Amino acid sequence: MPYSRWISRSTLLIAGVFAAAALTACGSDSSPAPTGSASSTTASATAAPGTTPGRTTPASPEITPAAAKNLCDMMRPELSNWRVQGPTLGKIGLNAMVHEWALTNGAINAAVLADKPIIDRVTTQSCPDVRQQAIEALAIPDLASGLAF
Repeated sequence: MPYSRWISRSTLLIAGVFAAAALTACGSDSSPAPTGSASSTTASATAAPGTTPGRTTPASPEITPAAAKNLCDMMRPELSNWRVQGPTLGKIGLNAMVHEWALTNGAINAAVLADKPIIDRVTTQSCPDVRQQAIEALAIPDLASGLAF
């Protein structure tokens, strides 16, 4: 059976090559400026405090009333599950639900990743009662602190 052994080794080799290519593709997209150059001092002087020079964060998206209602409608039936499951499993459910909501509402996903408190702002305006019940069921100070992505 040397043939089947060769196939599994080649499959592992190909998988390794793809993994290496994927890791290489995830590398830095900008080359660092030399120390003392004008661009490094200008970028660090103009960057906002707490931000990385040269990187921009997506602007907070405009959440439509329909998308906000959708989030509330998705959260409402999950409240009883979160109470039964407890905070640990409930937070996993919250994360899955927020990801699903963000993906179904278009470009909101990237903004939610960059601005987790947007979930609190949306639910405070649209369904404060559901938000408060979720916070109590998950034993967290706010919904943003329950998001792990």
